[in-house]
Amino acid sequence: MELMRGLRSQLTELISGLASQDLAPMSLGLSHSLSRYKLKFSPDKVDTMIVQAIGLLDDLDKELNTYAMRVREWYGWHFPELAKIVQDNILYAKAVKLMGDRTNAAKLDFSEILPEEVEAELKEAAMISMGTEISDLDLENIKDLCSQVLSFSEYRAQLYDYLKSRMNTIAPNLTALVGELVGARLIAHGGSLLNLAKQPGSTVQILGAEKALFRALKTKHATPKYGLIYHASLIGQAAPKHKGKISRSLAAKTALAIRYDALADSQDNTMGLENRLKLEARLRALEGKELNKSAGSAKGKPKIEFYDKDRKKGALITPAKVYNPSADSVMGHTDNDEKKMSIDEQPSQTEEEAGEEAPVTEGEKKKNKKKKSVETEDGAEPEDTPKKKKKKKHADNEKKKKRKHADADEDETETTDKKKEKKKKKKKTEE
Repeated sequence: MELMRGLRSQLTELISGLASQDLAPMSLGLSHSLSRYKLKFSPDKVDTMIVQAIGLLDDLDKELNTYAMRVREWYGWHFPELAKIVQDNILYAKAVKLMGDRTNAAKLDFSEILPEEVEAELKEAAMISMGTEISDLDLENIKDLCSQVLSFSEYRAQLYDYLKSRMNTIAPNLTALVGELVGARLIAHGGSLLNLAKQPGSTVQILGAEKALFRALKTKHATPKYGLIYHASLIGQAAPKHKGKISRSLAAKTALAIRYDALADSQDNTMGLENRLKLEARLRALEGKELNKSAGSAKGKPKIEFYDKDRKKGALITPAKVYNPSADSVMGHTDNDEKKMSIDEQPSQTEEEAGEEAPVTEGEKKKNKKKKSVETEDGAEPEDTPKKKKKKKHADNEKKKKRKHADADEDETETTDKKKEKKKKKKKTEE
């Protein structure tokens, strides 16, 4: 290197006829050619085709939708019922381009474009349509717009095939995991495949949801669980409660697949297919756990509950029905027998009533008094008489007097003790 630097510094003296002014443009041209060579064969710049293709595909989708809505609004003044009959935008444009004026619908054959049921409905609606009449010039402009919509749709299909082939060659493992469109959007959002390979799985998971992430961090709410990776087919198959777990595991496998595609020499998609099978097995395992939990208890065994008719939850509270023998009819039983039975039963009822109304004897009265006395001893005491109340008041007054005398004696003892202590202190001070 030092020898080359020395030769380059002394090049004007070594080569006769070479001026220093001619040397500067030569070095500039050499540097430009080297930079062109590096850009042309750089592996980092191959994925720029994917970035541009996915951007153009998104723009085409927007333009195609706006053009199709314009066709519906424009032709809707002439044949408004067609918008409800034909829902697809491409089929709508083909039908309008073929039909032109709605009066031509009965003569034309739409079998190549529409099914038989839709074709019959279209012809019936064209006969009784409430739309306005339009001129031939308006119909020509509408047909030109329909041809533009059809050409855009054809070009979009070609562009999607091109993007699919480029993704399968540049990032086959990423394509096997998340699909062509999601993989291309991840590469476009990251800038390049190599820049995306430097990102961890947690960043790949929320790539595309940066606005929601920073809003959640600012407001101290829950952060988003997925970004662009949400549109992958594996996350679409998962239940709403499992989408977070599947997106986290899918992001980890996607980060590995991106690094393998960017840095490995092989161009096969075996690793991506293996990881996809593992993720599908994990999804089935998560769904199987939920099924086992819902089928039985925590251990997987169903709880057996016996049906009880008289319980309050979900069952009838009415008592069980009892057999009524009076509703039976016996052979050879007449009405005279029933009258005799009723007459025999009457005296027994009168005897019971008489027994209830019989007077109480003296022995029973004594027993009742004893019961009442026992109840008073066990329960509340009888109310005090006025003499007893006076005695209680007198006893209370005497107790109060005794308490006062005792308090006075205590005060006197305290004062005498204090006087003695003062005398002792005076003697000490005098000494």
